[in-house]
Formats: sequence, structure tokens, C-alpha cells
Amino acid sequence: MTTAPQIPIQNIYYLLCYAWNKLEERDIVEVSGIDSAHIMDLFAKVLIGGISHLFKRGLDRGYVSFSTDSGCLKGKICFAPTIKRNLLTKAQANCEYDELSHNVLHNQILKSTTRYLINVENLDKDLKNELIGLYRRLYDIDEINLTNSTFTRVQLHKNNAFYDFLLKICELVYDNLLVSKDPGKSKFRDFFQDKNRMAYLFEEFVRNFYKIEASGYKVRREDIYWGPEGADRDSISLLPKMITDISIESDNSKAIIDTKYYKEALRKHFDQEKIREHNIYQIFAYLKNLEKNGGKNLSCNGVLLYPTVDKDINEIAPLDSKHKLIVRTINLNQDWKMIHKDLIDLLARAL
Repeated sequence: MTTAPQIPIQNIYYLLCYAWNKLEERDIVEVSGIDSAHIMDLFAKVLIGGISHLFKRGLDRGYVSFSTDSGCLKGKICFAPTIKRNLLTKAQANCEYDELSHNVLHNQILKSTTRYLINVENLDKDLKNELIGLYRRLYDIDEINLTNSTFTRVQLHKNNAFYDFLLKICELVYDNLLVSKDPGKSKFRDFFQDKNRMAYLFEEFVRNFYKIEASGYKVRREDIYWGPEGADRDSISLLPKMITDISIESDNSKAIIDTKYYKEALRKHFDQEKIREHNIYQIFAYLKNLEKNGGKNLSCNGVLLYPTVDKDINEIAPLDSKHKLIVRTINLNQDWKMIHKDLIDLLARAL
């Protein structure tokens, strides 16, 4: 596979929306008009659309604690600071009270991320100007220093669930931004060169795609145990655990899909392109150890699925008399409707 930035920005957005199971949010935030190949511009566009949507429906508010010295009693009197500062002689008391405010953690994360993006080097100028406008509208919300733990402290509920999608974008920005003290000099890491992150994203995308689009099928990850049913688990405790990426079942058939993410789907061996041996051994082990459960598992098929942006592979080979192996690439550099069609067609061939 050639360099991942050739993947159209809109397709990256769809991958994220499916991987996060956020298809409703995909339709709320429109990115089809973005004329850019840079991931930072995509994140900026999504935040602009998302925050604008929040302004239309009303920013979320929550109760925030305040402390003040006042001659009018409000909330709870704090006697320690009142006595320490001798406020009673001034007919005042230190009071703590809760008040509804927009200055809650999830809004603070949005504002702080907006500031981060404004300072990104080479960000599209029109997007930067839109971000600056939104940043100014968030005048009554504090900026904070973001950390990994910041995102874990957010508590959302049904009425503000849309924030979850935007906060995932904010976390991606935080994880991939190299912040500079010089204005306009912050840079993004190469998002697509993180093989572990991209492999996880691709797997989550494919699994959730089938959960959403393949109605009538059971789609899940599946634990597979070594050896025959009832075998002594202690005797095989040193063997690696087998968990499928995606198991898909209909009433009378079953397929195991193993997603892979490599720069090149095939490897060169004596000037010939070959599938990586360990990929085949892995899925063959899944299929053979599933046989002990009988039923659909006896003739279960395996799929090795690779993302690509240039060369397509679509091959079927028998593994043995019971199982066949499908080796398939999904071209991420094509129109999204064709990606959708290719994944549906793959399911029909596998089951």
C-alpha cells in the first residue's frame, strides 16, 4: 500500500465514524466540501461543524461550584475562611454555592482544542478564521491544559451524547499534535504512520460496518480455545489466546475475517509476491480449532482483509476440504459508495 495520505479526507472521516459507531454524527457534520489532503484540516472542519451545531441547539451547561465573600447569604457558609479573614466584622461571610454554567469540562476541552488547532502550522486559512470566530464565541469558558486523564474525567449522558463524538476528535488532536510555544508553529505527527493505531482503526471500522450494514447477521469478536472440547485448560495455558477480529454468522454459514494493516499487502519472496505465511497460519488455526464445536464451524471460511489505495487483490484458495480462504483488499482511494459495495460483496462471497 502506498502512503496513506492518498486516502480521500472524506473516507478517513467515514472510517472514524464507523469505528466509533457515530453514523448519526457523520450526517450532522458535513465534510464533503473540504478541499484538502491534510488530516489537521479534517479535524478542524469537524470541530467547526460540531461546535456550530452545538451553538444552534445550545451549549451544554452543568452546575459549577463558586466561592465568594458576600453580604448576602447564598448557598453554604464556610466558617473557617470567614473567621480567618474576620469577615463578620464587615457584615460578610464566605459562601459556597452551585450555579448553572457553560464552563464545564467538556466545553473547556473543545475550547482548548480549538486554540491548539488555531496554532497549527499550515492550517487552511479559511478554516483557521472560522476557528478563531468560534473561539471568541466561547468567551465564558476557560482554557485548560489537556492531559490524557482530562478525557477520562468527562461524564456525559443521553442529552449531551453528541459531545462524545467531538471529544474523540479532540483526543486525536491532542495525541497527534506537537505543540510549539511559537504561535502558528505547532505541527501534527504523521497520523497514518502509526501502524498500531491504524490497524486498530481499520479493524474497528470493518467490524462496526458489518454490525450496522449487515442486518440479519450475528457480528462479534469470538474467543476460540485450543484443543478438543473439555481439554485440560492448565495444559494449554502457555499457548496464545485466540480471539477473532470479526466472526460473522448467518443461520447456516459462518466466516472469520482477520483484518491486517501493512504498507504493502503482499511481501516479496524471490521476486514473487506472496501472502505472509503467519497470516495464513493464524486464520487456519482459528478455523481448525472451531471445528470441534460442529455445525457451521465445520465449513467456516476465512478471510484475510487488507486496506489498500492502489493495487487490488481478490483471490480464493482452498485451505483443505472443509475451508476456503479469501484474500481481499479494500481500496480506500475510491468513492465511498464503492467501498460500501465491496464490503457487502465480500460478505456474500464469504458466507
